[in-house]
Amino acid sequence: MGVLMSKKQQVEKVQKCSAVVSAFQAGIKDRAVKQTDAEVGEGEEDVRTSAGPNDKNTEEASAPVRDECKVNQEAWSRLRDGKGVEPEDLDKSHQLTPPAFVRPKREPDDDQPVEVDLENKEQPPSDEMCDVCEVWTADDLYPCRICTRVFHDGCLRELGYLRTEALQEMRDTAHTVTGWSCYYCDNVNLLLTEEELYSLMETFKQCKIIPESCLVSDELLQYRHFVSKQQFDKDLSDEQEEEVLAQFASLDPEKKGHIEWSDFLYFESLAVLRKFRTENSLVRLLSAKERDKARAVFQGLVMDKDSVITRAECRQAQQSWFHKLKDPQSCNVSISHVGPICESSPASSGSERSKTDENRINTNSSNRPLTWADFLRESAIYILAARPNSSAMHIRMPL
Repeated sequence: MGVLMSKKQQVEKVQKCSAVVSAFQAGIKDRAVKQTDAEVGEGEEDVRTSAGPNDKNTEEASAPVRDECKVNQEAWSRLRDGKGVEPEDLDKSHQLTPPAFVRPKREPDDDQPVEVDLENKEQPPSDEMCDVCEVWTADDLYPCRICTRVFHDGCLRELGYLRTEALQEMRDTAHTVTGWSCYYCDNVNLLLTEEELYSLMETFKQCKIIPESCLVSDELLQYRHFVSKQQFDKDLSDEQEEEVLAQFASLDPEKKGHIEWSDFLYFESLAVLRKFRTENSLVRLLSAKERDKARAVFQGLVMDKDSVITRAECRQAQQSWFHKLKDPQSCNVSISHVGPICESSPASSGSERSKTDENRINTNSSNRPLTWADFLRESAIYILAARPNSSAMHIRMPL
């Protein structure tokens, strides 16, 4: 059986090599055509240089504006297509074809409860062949901790989606307990539908947020003020401004003084999911590996036959599960600074409460028992927020 499988793999490898050779030959032909076009272009350039100085100055003045518009349009296009950021400037003739991203669509039963068995682990096996080249090379494959895809580091480098630092991080973590998220799972913006993405992009455009650019704290504050004015017709309060600055700190764990575009995009994408999706819909977005990890966390907390836990244990589990996937230092920053998200907390409500009333409310909510289904629904958004490889915190953790 092993000999037959080896011959089959050799045949497939020969077929792939033949395809590569054909593509290479086609590339040589295309290069010859481009060279001819370039010579024609040089002739046209000579004609343009003979034009008057006024025409030349006009073209030079309009060129930067035209280039800037083109760059912005390309950036919006990459955001819409789910590519996130511009790949490295590699030799395009040697690059592999990037994958085509297909955004999800809402189904009629998305908001219906999902039956997920607590006792039966799914344990999905990883794929056997690289998701890019579809070739099996045993130990040279790096698995994703979210989905079942595996990759060659060389294929990811040729795709241009992972830079040198990210490739090294993948090699260091993919086979560890922490794990590594592939470029599909790392980009939580891909979970948005076309309609949800359009809503987010319109807000960015109105706030003059330029895709793929870093944001400083003043720009984030300005953006939050605009959103508050648009949604609630009022400016942010002093407490809300402090909360925005705390969010900035959680998105800038290395204290660079700015937040990366991808971290800002992921934070806003999760906010859109939280706003427009129900908890049942978010549970449907979880992968089999993520559900298995949630099972292990919940079963570690259950101490009786009723298979229930308290809300306090649920929040503690969400935080501890998240800590295993993120840098502990960055987690401490975000959790200690970001305000509570529950409606009964002073930070999310305008009403004043005494400490006695506050403690009584928190005690009552903490003692309410939660089943496995409740735990999974309430934890789904935090599980999704832990997908990115970045050490930044893309969601406010529960206190």
